[in-house]
Amino acid sequence: MTGRTWMHRLAVLAVFSLLAAACLQEDSGGGGGTAGGTEGADGAAGPVTMLGAFTDEDGYFRDMINEYNEQTGAQVEYEGSADFETVAVSRIEGGNPPDILLFPQPGLMADFARRDQIQPLDDKVDRADIEERLQAGLIDLGLVDDQLYAIPVTINLKSLVWYPKKAFDDAGYEVPETLDDLKSLTEQIKADGTDPWCVGIEASGSTGWVATDWIEDLVLRQGGPELYDAWVAGDTKFSDPEIIAAAEHFEELVLTDGNTLGGRTGIVTTPFGDAPAPLFEEPPACMLHKQASFIFGSFPEEAEYGTDYDVFYFPQGEFEGKPLMGAGDIASLATDNEAAVEFLKHLTTAESFEKSRAQEGGTLFAYTDFTADQYPNEVDKRQAEVLEEADSFRFDGSDLMPGEVGTGSFWTEMVSYINNEKDLQQAMEAIDSSWPSN
Repeated sequence: MTGRTWMHRLAVLAVFSLLAAACLQEDSGGGGGTAGGTEGADGAAGPVTMLGAFTDEDGYFRDMINEYNEQTGAQVEYEGSADFETVAVSRIEGGNPPDILLFPQPGLMADFARRDQIQPLDDKVDRADIEERLQAGLIDLGLVDDQLYAIPVTINLKSLVWYPKKAFDDAGYEVPETLDDLKSLTEQIKADGTDPWCVGIEASGSTGWVATDWIEDLVLRQGGPELYDAWVAGDTKFSDPEIIAAAEHFEELVLTDGNTLGGRTGIVTTPFGDAPAPLFEEPPACMLHKQASFIFGSFPEEAEYGTDYDVFYFPQGEFEGKPLMGAGDIASLATDNEAAVEFLKHLTTAESFEKSRAQEGGTLFAYTDFTADQYPNEVDKRQAEVLEEADSFRFDGSDLMPGEVGTGSFWTEMVSYINNEKDLQQAMEAIDSSWPSN
């Protein structure tokens, strides 16, 4: 979940997410994917402040900013803070707002929009062009009451399963195409004498979010985006049959005896960053690990993609489409600074992404301008293919729910359920009871 402390626990999560937007109005010189040239852009010179949640002190993003400043005469400065929300509110209420805010959560952005702390973008950018260029479904992340307040910029995928490729292939296993195939594969691996899954949900004060990602992905696969949206909004309860049914798939896949290394106790006590390590034992102690795109940053340094490990799309269930669940960053404007608009214009280009975030790996461009074959990293190429093949995208549901639920009871009740302190129905009813009434 993008608002969680795990984003600051793994080194790979300290890397930045690049702003991306669509071209600006014709009077700003924009046009499709060609907007944002750095040479001679009118209004580019001048100070620009940007606040985000990542702390990229000396990385490619800083290099890109420095190059932009040299070429345009701009004075763009980036400030990263792990306490993004507190700093942003303090700056705005203190009369010193950043020009650009890079939000890690759409729900947080919507709060700022409803307090009139950020500006509508419909009169600053070409919304139709943005929607055309964005990957499927991403425009919704920036909408508040059907008004555009933020532009999706980068994405990390969560609907992924990692596996030890050589051992997997040598055993004759095949990548599953459906959820039923995944269940059959799990049974086959267990019958062959290996624990199918490695799962760890321990994350200090954030323990439980890994399990919520499982539930979210399964709701999306079983019921599709419509059910997912109703559930996230609170219109469908956790204890409703559709959500219970999705959670039962998690129980069947992960909590069945012999399906996960270490069993229920191991799931709760294993730090999420350590969970994939058994994939790389000789022979592997497990064969499957569901986790977001950032996790390969914790793989052994010597492990090679395509030889030692590979990744596949968490397969579809009863819903006939190919939905994708993930997280990412979205950009908003808090001022009328023309130079800030020009900097956003520059950051809409694939060239800008290629010079910065693409070099770090682990995060994808939100737009179709940068295609899978352009990524310098083979892992990112494969993930970009998964993104291009999807027909819908939904943001991490718990990041969109009220905080009392999404980063509260949903986490804690999943831990209670996995620990056998409550059965599934009891846990789901407890989450429902925590949903705020207003």
